Amino acid sequence: MSAVDRAAIVDRMIDRYNAQDADGYAAFFTEDGCEAVYRGAALREGRSAIRAGNAKTFADFPQNRAEIRARYTMGGFVVLHEDVFRGGDVAPFEVISIYSFRDDLVERVEFVK
Repeated sequence: MSAVDRAAIVDRMIDRYNAQDADGYAAFFTEDGCEAVYRGAALREGRSAIRAGNAKTFADFPQNRAEIRARYTMGGFVVLHEDVFRGGDVAPFEVISIYSFRDDLVERVEFVK
């Protein structure tokens, strides 16, 4: 799979995230995929945990969305620099997200905050 294909997958993931579609977002992960802190512990392990965790985030923050500042691809990785908006009185925050792949699905995304 090319870097362009991987970037397109991540773009579709962010579209699902911004639509607050936890099922659609989680579908882009391998069954054993995870969301994690950069070089650290997993925040959510497995597609079902990713789905459930994001469903809770979307319920807690109905205005939640991510805006992409920059996108980079290199080899098997896609890196995003994002602004995340929760809505209400919650201040937006920046995050770097690093996506790694197994075949055409995301195996792991690590967040740098």
